[in-house]
Amino acid sequence: MAEIAELSRIFAGGRWTPATGTDILHVYNPADGSRIGQVTAASVHDVNHASLAASEAFAGWRDTAVSERAAVVARIADGLAARSEELAEGITLEVGTPRHGCVRMQVTPAVETFKSAARLGPEVLVDEQLDATWIRKVPVGVVACITPWNYPLYQIASKVAAALMAGCTIVLKPSEVAPTNAAILADVASAAGLPPGVFNVVFGNGPTTGEALISHPAIDFVSFTGSTRAGARIAAIAGQHIKQVSLELGGKSASLVLPGVDVQLAVSKTLEKSFQNSGQTCAALTRLLVPSEALAQVSASLKTQVASFPVGDPSKASTVLGPVATADQRDKVLSLTAAARESGAELLASGPVWGDPAGFYVPAEAYLTDADGGLAREEVFGPVLAVVPYSDIDEAVAMANNSPYGLSGAVWGPDSAEAGKVAARIRTGSVSINGAATHPDAPFGGFRMSGFGRERGAHGIEEFLTTQSLHF
Repeated sequence: MAEIAELSRIFAGGRWTPATGTDILHVYNPADGSRIGQVTAASVHDVNHASLAASEAFAGWRDTAVSERAAVVARIADGLAARSEELAEGITLEVGTPRHGCVRMQVTPAVETFKSAARLGPEVLVDEQLDATWIRKVPVGVVACITPWNYPLYQIASKVAAALMAGCTIVLKPSEVAPTNAAILADVASAAGLPPGVFNVVFGNGPTTGEALISHPAIDFVSFTGSTRAGARIAAIAGQHIKQVSLELGGKSASLVLPGVDVQLAVSKTLEKSFQNSGQTCAALTRLLVPSEALAQVSASLKTQVASFPVGDPSKASTVLGPVATADQRDKVLSLTAAARESGAELLASGPVWGDPAGFYVPAEAYLTDADGGLAREEVFGPVLAVVPYSDIDEAVAMANNSPYGLSGAVWGPDSAEAGKVAARIRTGSVSINGAATHPDAPFGGFRMSGFGRERGAHGIEEFLTTQSLHF
């Protein structure tokens, strides 16, 4: 696949139809800056078509037996798995995720998310009785899903699988930066037997297509993942129409190293999470909080380990980190690191960059800064780690909480029980203790400016449900 198809259609009512919009959005390969395709932005007419198709299909899908819904969702998982190489190739071209790990990082989590929803749905969708009152869990209605480019298919799956299992119908607006996986998903869903109109796709950008979708009267619920700025705008528009909203937004997560811990291990695992997907991960561990007395050891470890994160052509097997996804993102990262150096942040370590000069490459870097420095406060969304020393644990916890965000975090300590007590003091949606893996069915979401609502597992399905009481 040297280029992507030109997407000039919408998927509505179970079939592809030409988009009537006139705005053309170009898609670029971040490895070399070349144009690889284009998307026709859906017009207000197109959004109306897709939204009405979802509305008309709602009653039938809502009334479909839970077991039948689960069977369709499971078949979607199988269909995506069968096309995993094609999906990975497209995501590498559009996002820059290294091809050798793209199936594992980008596609497999999406497949597993559909499988999980199919498995858990029948357990979640159970009514209860309160004496003679029947309390039902019912789908919230027609859902607008608006998703980002960093994990394009996985972010779509986190919303769509749960919403389908809950009995909702959907209009998806994927990122215009990485659109092809959504088109493949539409074909897979149709082949899996999803009834026409249950899943619909419109392409376009946020200010035009996205806002038309959010404000459409057929839409009952908006599920958004993306920037905090865009989330605030979406919440404001939805609020005018009294629509429910779920927001998964930015993060500036802290990795807190307690005294006495294995510094090499803590640094290694923090870098993995900080630089994953070239740092374009909302839950990335981008602040490393270390005891002042361990700073020299941490700095020495960083100099060695950051060098092992070469940035280069994502098609090469030797590449650890690819480019960032867009020219704007590259420019933002470079601007933030330049401003940090000018304000006194010290560059502790930097990795090599090999790639086309026209590509969107930035080096992996680690900086020493104070807790109020720009790199310790702002979401960079690139392979940049801020290192902040602290004097005692109370100060470290205060630093971890000194952020407008609250999405993720980590605590490293010689005793897991004590580390867990520290983790419980951090105001964030999830915290990993001593490198514990995140359970794929655990709820994911944040506090404060990281948004509200939860995705994944049973909690993700419940997000798309509301309750009805029948009194006999």
